[in-house]
Amino acid sequence: MTNFSFIFPGQGSQAVGMMADFNDHSLIRSTFNEASQILNVDFWKMATEPNEEIHQTIHTQPILLTAGIATWRVWQSKTDRLPNYLAGHSLGEYTALVASNAMEFKDALMLVKYRAEIMQKAVPEGVGAMAAILGMPDSDVMDTCMEARENEVVEAVNFNSPGQVVIAGNILAVARAIEIAKTKGAKRAILLPVSVPSHCSLMQKASEELKEYLTNITIKKPNIPVIHNVDVMEHHDANEIKGALSKQLCHPVRWVDTIEKIALNKISDIAECGPGKVLTGLTKRISAELKGAALINEGAIDEFKALIQ
Repeated sequence: MTNFSFIFPGQGSQAVGMMADFNDHSLIRSTFNEASQILNVDFWKMATEPNEEIHQTIHTQPILLTAGIATWRVWQSKTDRLPNYLAGHSLGEYTALVASNAMEFKDALMLVKYRAEIMQKAVPEGVGAMAAILGMPDSDVMDTCMEARENEVVEAVNFNSPGQVVIAGNILAVARAIEIAKTKGAKRAILLPVSVPSHCSLMQKASEELKEYLTNITIKKPNIPVIHNVDVMEHHDANEIKGALSKQLCHPVRWVDTIEKIALNKISDIAECGPGKVLTGLTKRISAELKGAALINEGAIDEFKALIQ
């Protein structure tokens, strides 16, 4: 039998119509209805009708968690095969923890909504920014950030794939880093359409608030190992998991290391469980050994199920 892993997407994978290819599957709808009742927001309407709210962090985080778990439930309805490992990019780590039965869906929804609120509160809109630096070695991106700092914050925060690093910090420092990166030979250096500079040290206060909030959340030992972004390790103890989640908010997402660790554990196939194909594209650039698939509709789930039998 094939060893396989599931990975769950984070912010940036949301889009109106993102669940349309499931053709109104009852498990997709029921999961969205459950989330809508818990948080008193019509997430199905947000996912299906033109709106800008889907891109507001406070809505983006719960809706992506919901989409990932809805897709996971469709998978579970078709097979009892469980992945050997789970991981999620930033917010997707929470989806992975729900899928591993470490956290209740309801608790995770309330947690990611709170996470979004404290992230936005920590850095008011217009103060922070994020940018993608493409076609530049990691070390050069970090040197660029050092050069652009000038007593402000700008740091490499998402190591997404070789030649794709996201930086975050104060808006002027990020702008300086973009210009320096261009002069140093980056293929592209582009500002991202986000209002919160995630995973940088400007999120330190939010990290502390999240740590406090997590004391009231029940977390159990995962029944599937979850590899965490912040230290590329699997944790089984509730306090260690809570520590990894709070640290993640103000430390880089080590996605390249995460995928490489999955590949080293004799995994041959990896499926992106949730909307879009962002992580599937990154996987191709990180590892030649891993075969990636995006579970964007029921047909894709059936194909992947047949592949790993």
